[in-house]
Amino acid sequence: MKNLLLSFALFSVLISCKPNDVHPVATNKPHKDSTIVDVDKDKNGCLASAGYTWSKLNQECVKAFTGIQLNPADNASTEDETLCAYLLFNENANKAEIFLPDDKSFILAKSGQSKSWIYNDYQLIAHNGYELKKAGVLIFSGDGEIGNKVSGSDNPDGQE
Repeated sequence: MKNLLLSFALFSVLISCKPNDVHPVATNKPHKDSTIVDVDKDKNGCLASAGYTWSKLNQECVKAFTGIQLNPADNASTEDETLCAYLLFNENANKAEIFLPDDKSFILAKSGQSKSWIYNDYQLIAHNGYELKKAGVLIFSGDGEIGNKVSGSDNPDGQE
């Protein structure tokens, strides 16, 4: 009887253990590790924490603040980038996308040879840089230079 119980216990141990040297069959599925990557991505896959947002115009993730900065008309000298709008153009500049401070963006289209781009009651005018008007009222303007604007100098003496 002892031999029967010992044999049964040995048999149970042998069939319940998997050998360590057995490798799973390779598949074409990507390996998933335990790192969390997609936590900060928006619905288009743009990494918001790195400053990326989806451009409807360019159909890709962009850093809108690398475009042309337009300051609010009621606070033109602001250095608070969160209050500014940013402007990007397509390759032939017949369309422009404006990114407003409230994270809203829309595309304005140029009609003919005029100096303005239109979307509903918004109008973007090329005049000493750019002016964005809503229903004829100036809401943002900028000098047309690409990138953020910082007043003053990094050098306290003002020398280069």
